[in-house]
Amino acid sequence: MSPETLYQRITDYANRANPYPLYAELRENGVTRQADGSYLVGTYHEIAALLHDPRISSDSRNRADPSTVPMFRRNSQQAFIGLDDPEHDRLRRIAMRPFGPPHSPGRIDALRADITRISDGLIDEFRDKDRIDVVEDFAYPLPVTVICRLLGVPHEDMPQLRAWTNAVIAGVDVTPGKDEESRQRAGQDARAAMGEYMGDLSDKRRENPSDDMLSALVHDSGPDGRLTRAELMATGTLLLIAGHETTVNLITNGALTFLRFPDAYRLLRDKPELMPRAVEELLRYEPPVHLLPQRTPLADVEISDVTVPKGAPLILVLAAGNRDPLRFDDPDHFDPTREDNQHFGFGSGVHNCFGAPLARVEAQIALNALVPRLEDFQLSEDPPPYRRSPILRGPRHLPIERVG
Repeated sequence: MSPETLYQRITDYANRANPYPLYAELRENGVTRQADGSYLVGTYHEIAALLHDPRISSDSRNRADPSTVPMFRRNSQQAFIGLDDPEHDRLRRIAMRPFGPPHSPGRIDALRADITRISDGLIDEFRDKDRIDVVEDFAYPLPVTVICRLLGVPHEDMPQLRAWTNAVIAGVDVTPGKDEESRQRAGQDARAAMGEYMGDLSDKRRENPSDDMLSALVHDSGPDGRLTRAELMATGTLLLIAGHETTVNLITNGALTFLRFPDAYRLLRDKPELMPRAVEELLRYEPPVHLLPQRTPLADVEISDVTVPKGAPLILVLAAGNRDPLRFDDPDHFDPTREDNQHFGFGSGVHNCFGAPLARVEAQIALNALVPRLEDFQLSEDPPPYRRSPILRGPRHLPIERVG
């Protein structure tokens, strides 16, 4: 088939369960211009260079064709993930102060005991069940509980936040479909509602601060100044969504991969100290984020003898780079002992994942707690049903059943 249809085929839901043959085709064709004028890149070294290239913008409002700018980025306050330096750097520094080093070096480590208690409690609830949905019973409630506690979001608001999150994710889904415009509008409405919610919660923390990250953000008066209310709304929404969505996929993909590869499962069951390395391999082999569809060159850029013009949509297929045989030995093999593993599971460059330290800790603790319980279970169906999004790729449900 024509390489000009690769993006269309990659985003086709029919290929969601196994996009990797398409990623191999992309690598073989190099930088490919698509029928819609966008450019796809799927080779490791080229992606790495572009993620560190200051000529590549993360703000899609720099595109030459305004019609290709996503609806949610046209007229709303942007979170730092969709901005360029120096504004990206300022907002990220402010958000980092109450989250990690050097100003809050112990916040993530302080969560370990809490994460362990939540994991053990969830697993205890399905101890006697013969059928489990790993997503609903474990992989979703763990990270969403953690991020809500971290930010100071009341437990009783979680169902509403989940509904908003699902609508936002559906709104940025690039899968073609007749309901595309309605999904985008619903996502825009959900993003606005969640932003207002985070703004109202910030107002409450301003009057009555608590020992949570949102209170710290509201009251921080560091060298970069305080976040405005609009910036608090955008940043809080980003942290809330990104703080659990990708981790749900990481934990779920871990359980799925372990059940598919019994030898790797037995190794991790017998040697739980290998789990940190296994999580890194999961981030390479079955990453939670597959595409970065919002990059834009600020000037004409040469990539592997192809000129990508200024303002053209540039799509980096991180999951294709993660399996590039020119970078990784035996890349289609899941090896939980792999050592040379500088993957794109959390991106790279100035936009590397803000929450990577927390996601690593959650996944390591969760999967080490889950592994001993998987011994008597098998997949109910393989492949499982996947979520629609080709960007945040992961099973919508992962049903497993007790053997015998």
